[in-house]
Amino acid sequence: MKKKIIYVMAGGLITLLSTISCKKTKVSPEQLSISNITDTLPEGGGTKSLSFTSNSDWRIDTTGFGWVQISPIAGSSGEATITFTAPANTTGISRTVLLKLNAANGQVRRITVLQAPVIYQSYNTSPEAPDATGMGSTAMQINAKIKMGMNIWNTMEAPGGETGWGNPVITQSLIDTLKKAGFNAIRIPCGYLNQGHMNRTTGKIDDAWLNRIKEVIQFCVNNGMYVFINRHHDFAGYRDNSGNGIDDPRLSGAKLDTAKAIHKAIWEQVATKLRDFDEHVMFASYNEPNATDLPSATVLHDLHQVFIDAVRSTGGKNAYRTLILQAPSTSLDLMNYYAPDGIPGLPKDRVPNKLILEFHWYSPPNFCLLRSDVSWGKQWRYWGANLKSTTDPEHNSNPDYEEAFMERNMQWAKKNYVDKNIPVLIGEYGAENHAVPYYDNGVYHPQLLGQPADSILSLTSTAHFFGHMVRTARANGLSAFLWAGVINRQTETIANKQQLDSLRSGAGY
Repeated sequence: MKKKIIYVMAGGLITLLSTISCKKTKVSPEQLSISNITDTLPEGGGTKSLSFTSNSDWRIDTTGFGWVQISPIAGSSGEATITFTAPANTTGISRTVLLKLNAANGQVRRITVLQAPVIYQSYNTSPEAPDATGMGSTAMQINAKIKMGMNIWNTMEAPGGETGWGNPVITQSLIDTLKKAGFNAIRIPCGYLNQGHMNRTTGKIDDAWLNRIKEVIQFCVNNGMYVFINRHHDFAGYRDNSGNGIDDPRLSGAKLDTAKAIHKAIWEQVATKLRDFDEHVMFASYNEPNATDLPSATVLHDLHQVFIDAVRSTGGKNAYRTLILQAPSTSLDLMNYYAPDGIPGLPKDRVPNKLILEFHWYSPPNFCLLRSDVSWGKQWRYWGANLKSTTDPEHNSNPDYEEAFMERNMQWAKKNYVDKNIPVLIGEYGAENHAVPYYDNGVYHPQLLGQPADSILSLTSTAHFFGHMVRTARANGLSAFLWAGVINRQTETIANKQQLDSLRSGAGY
């Protein structure tokens, strides 16, 4: 018994000594409460602050960063704040410096500081304090309220002015007709630089053009409609060796700097002009920016960031306005670059739940885009599982690309974005008129002239496509904006009641 007691006491003493020993030798984990980051200083000069905590001494390697001043460059353990200061960048090109934050505990972080060049003066000349009045809905809530959306096509983005492509000017009467028909949201494609409304040397947009944009938006607001404008067919103006325009996401170096400066100048001016409208008015960064891979998607991401920052900087209701960002090439397939787990992911916004992603839907292209047979496929004059021609079967749609195909894609958008609190809208959808004859480069294409049964079937297919698009989009939490159709722009009357009835049915009227 005594031996057992001695053994127990000895075991307890060893355990106690081991516990004391562990407590004496325990070391706090290395701590440096900051990630590798990238931050931007204003092109006109300014200061940014960065705060962090370290449990050891730290120092910033100051080798080769002459244009930016940092204070302090070293410190001891605890909380710390460092400031970065730079003068205006008058070099004509962007500049970057990579700093290394080294802690004595072995932790190292990279801090990248960027500064764009001064190309245009700032047009954010009268910023206001944030004003949340009338801006209480989230982007998801606004998107859910859109039942039927419509584009005012080929007008405000036409070269030289509204009538440049043959359409009449937009009137209150036109918008009234659309509202009465059941459309409660309007997309207005707008142009600035390439359409001759902006001075490329100064970046100034004509006051008359800004006033006209505001007037057209007011037409929509007068009807209680949601409305958004974008930059449409409007790029920085650079061209390749064949004379073709180069979209902004395809630029680099000094040309990209200029594209960013133009984007910033446009949205500072537009946002300031439209600042007093409530949440019924939204802004969209671009139209169909040509980005198809990670490098171009990353450039587009940065251009979207310029857009967000420019709008937010003007303050007032713009501090809370819903903003719309285009997927690369406005493609649902490429939208995964901006998914929650995608690279580069969504740009940053200083306010939560105010961004919408946009894609366009012209699929299947045989039905939506082709007006004649081409080398890679035939036009489909008929679309839908129950809409098949028996006299023109070679132009029937492929069953793999009918209603179920559309439904799967919209369900995918819901699962990967809407269900993850990222609202999505379809800024354009549409289909060619396969029944009407047309001329192309002097060549006459009779289409279905003289074939009344097939003509009716083709027109019914288009109406069915429109209605199923709206129905399927709404069922999956998306809103959809028809590109063209339904209305006669010249007479401002409903031109296709079959299409309208299908749309209204799809929208739940």
